[in-house]
Amino acid sequence: MAKGGSRTGGRGRGGSGKRPGAASASSSKAKPAKARRPQPSPGPSPAPPIEAAMPATFTLGAIPGATPGRWIDTWKERMPQTSLELVPLEVADQRHALLGGEVDAALVRLPLDKDGLHVIPLYDEVPVVVCAKDSHLTAADDELDAADLVGEVLIVPQDDVLAIRLPGTIAPRFAPPADTGEAIATVAAGVGIVVVPMSVARLHHRKDVDYRALRGGPISTVALAWSAERTTPTVDAFVGIVRGRTANSSRG
Repeated sequence: MAKGGSRTGGRGRGGSGKRPGAASASSSKAKPAKARRPQPSPGPSPAPPIEAAMPATFTLGAIPGATPGRWIDTWKERMPQTSLELVPLEVADQRHALLGGEVDAALVRLPLDKDGLHVIPLYDEVPVVVCAKDSHLTAADDELDAADLVGEVLIVPQDDVLAIRLPGTIAPRFAPPADTGEAIATVAAGVGIVVVPMSVARLHHRKDVDYRALRGGPISTVALAWSAERTTPTVDAFVGIVRGRTANSSRG
C-alpha cells in the first residue's frame, strides 16, 4: 500500500509525468520575439501637378490696338497642353467681359473701374493725329502741337478712348462716326482729323492717310486685368509670362 500510494502521489504532482524543471529549461532557450517597427500612417495623396489641372483653353480678351503676339508665342512654348483663344473686345465692353466670365483675362485700356478686378498697367501709348495723306499737317517731320490743329475739324468717333478736346478745333456738322475705322475713312476723304492712340492708328492704317504724334496730348495706358474671384492657375501662368518670369522661376 505504501509503495502504491507513493507512485500515485508522484504522478499527481507532475501532471504530465515530465521531470520538474523541464518546461522552464525549454523556455529559457526560446528567443524573444522581435518587436515590430511601427508602420508610418498613410498621408494624403500628393496633389496633381498644375499642368494636369489646366483646362483645355485659356481665353484672352484684347482691345483694339493691343499687341499680345510675343506673349502668345511664349504661351505656346510653355503651355502646349492649353490652347490660347484671343477674343477681340471693344473698350466699352471690357469690364463686362471680365466680370461676366466671357474671358479669363484681358488686355484693357485705362481708365477702368477696378472694383472686383486685378489690374496691372503694362505700357503707355502716345496719341497721334490722323490726317489725309496730302494734308498740310504732314509737313511736320515728327510731332504736332495743339496750336498746329487750330481750325481743323476734329472728328470724335463713338468708340473714342481719349476723350480729347482741343481748343480752337471745329466740331463736325455730321453725326459722330460709329467707330474709329469709319472716322479714319472720313479723314481719308479729306474731311477733318482724328486723334487716337498710336496702336489704333496703326491698326487702321491706310495708304491715303498718315499720322503725326501729338506733343503733350493725353496718354493712353494698356493694362492686363482679370476677375479677382477667378485667379486661376492659367491666369497666374499668363501673368507670369507678361511679367517676364521664366519657366523655372517661382511666382512673385
